[in-house]
Amino acid sequence: MSRYAYYPGCSLETMAATYHVSSMEVAHKLGMELEEIEDWNCCGATAYSHVDELLATVLCARNLAIAEKQGLDIVAPCNACYKNLWTTNAALKRDPDLAEHMNYALEADDLHYDGGIEVSHIMDAFSTPEILEVIRQKANDRLKGLKVAPYYGCQIVRPRRPGLELSQVDNPQYFEELLRAAGADPVPYPYKLRCCGAALMVTNRRAAVQMVRDLLQNAVDSGAEVIATACPLCQTNLECYQAEVNHAYDADYAMPILYFTQLLGVALGVGVKRLGIGKELVSPDIVLKRAKAGASSASS
Repeated sequence: MSRYAYYPGCSLETMAATYHVSSMEVAHKLGMELEEIEDWNCCGATAYSHVDELLATVLCARNLAIAEKQGLDIVAPCNACYKNLWTTNAALKRDPDLAEHMNYALEADDLHYDGGIEVSHIMDAFSTPEILEVIRQKANDRLKGLKVAPYYGCQIVRPRRPGLELSQVDNPQYFEELLRAAGADPVPYPYKLRCCGAALMVTNRRAAVQMVRDLLQNAVDSGAEVIATACPLCQTNLECYQAEVNHAYDADYAMPILYFTQLLGVALGVGVKRLGIGKELVSPDIVLKRAKAGASSASS
């Protein structure tokens, strides 16, 4: 059984709670153990490193030290959390002076970090060759033919994924491979690495709304029936601002936005309520109908 130190991050305790529950359900189905990091703290989000880089590094170093104390590598579902933890881990391993400063600060919490663990996005944990094979074996036909736009977002690909060929840096395929293993039909999605606007929604709403509109239109043009995402902020921007996009552009977008773990859960036969599906602002009827049909077929 694969065991990881699980870093949920702040968003998965609030607006992205469905990402958390679906991640745990899928991990259980796949025989993986996600052990939540004890007394974890915020990673500093996207902005804090620009306010105080040293303190932002300490925040992430503390989480790394706790996970190392547990003897487990870290997986993080949030793209920003993953990027921050990975970047800090890499910096501490290559810069002994920085590591010394961080460990001096960590002494106040009776912690020390030796650089003995690795940081991965939870998608990486779910898309190892071994786990992909388990998904293929356990997946039902509920997602068969479902056209999914795999939306990586801009942060998940910033740390170079281990084993990723140079030719795939600008066009990664591991998200698509994961969706195919679950029985879905990932569509070519040219904008899959573009930013969703992130916190620009607060500082430059007009620009951010246009960015969301472009992502939605590109998904429509690609023939997608649903967009799968791996980031709480991406999910929020793409779903919560569709009505505003429709008003601004006289459009009628109604594109469901689901976490990839929710789609995996459906494929593995987890009930939609346990995956948090059904509470969305944009109804994922096409997925709900498939899940219901699959449940009826299984009980007959």
